[in-house]
Amino acid sequence: MQLSDLYAEDLVYEREATERTGIPGPVLRKWASRGRIRRFPGDGRPSGLGHGQRTMYALPEIKALAATYKPTPQRRPRQPTP
Repeated sequence: MQLSDLYAEDLVYEREATERTGIPGPVLRKWASRGRIRRFPGDGRPSGLGHGQRTMYALPEIKALAATYKPTPQRRPRQPTP
C-alpha cells in the first residue's frame, strides 16, 4: 500500500484499531517495530485514561494483516515440584 492511497480517516489510534480489528495493542506495536505496518505521528489528543496518544496506524494495513492473524495461546504456568 502506497502512502498516497491513505486518507485522513484511515489513520487511527491503537485503541481504535484494537476495537475495529480485534488485534491486541501489543501485537500492533510489535508489527510496527518490525516494519510490517507504518507508524504515523498523532496529535497528542487525550485518550481518556490520562495519557496523550502519540502514535497512529493505518487501518487498511492492519486489516490486511488481521486476516492471517492467529492468537498465540499463553503457556500454562509451571507446576511446583513437590
